[in-house]
Amino acid sequence: MKKNIGSVLALYPTPAVVVGAMNGEKPTWTLVAHVGIIGHDRVLVSLAAPHFINGCIKKTNKLTVNLVDEAMLPAADEAGAVSGAKADKSALFAYSMGENGAPVIEEAPLVMECSVVDVYNTKGFESFICTIDATYVEEKCLNGQGKIDYDVLKPVLFEFPTYSYLKTGEVLGKCLSFKKGN
Repeated sequence: MKKNIGSVLALYPTPAVVVGAMNGEKPTWTLVAHVGIIGHDRVLVSLAAPHFINGCIKKTNKLTVNLVDEAMLPAADEAGAVSGAKADKSALFAYSMGENGAPVIEEAPLVMECSVVDVYNTKGFESFICTIDATYVEEKCLNGQGKIDYDVLKPVLFEFPTYSYLKTGEVLGKCLSFKKGN
């Protein structure tokens, strides 16, 4: 028997990412777990409207989505604990400039450089709809066919109701392989 618990956002866990944008001549960073895929060529980054980084993103229409692994989790957690309006967070990560002018975290195992093509506003949130300009992946996280190997990359997941970080787990099987009769 299922119990109705109301209108609860229950699509967690989601990948933890650090979003980067330029604040003038320096980068600024924030930890985000409201990210999603809205097609094969678009991603969505949803941020609370008062976030400092939102204004930086709107000035350039450029951002990076830096996937968090366990090694970078302490700095990523700090990026989400302090507002860029109150503290200079530019030194949290070593970075280089991506081809589109957004900051790429050097230690992030996977980084998507994005251009904002639209902003979808809901009560209290700004959701940036982005195209992916480039994806950078550590070579050790690629398989023999040049595809991302998430068993090696091991992204950190975030679970909202308890504000917990989770490790990715074991592979249960290949998609579309659970047909009856196999």
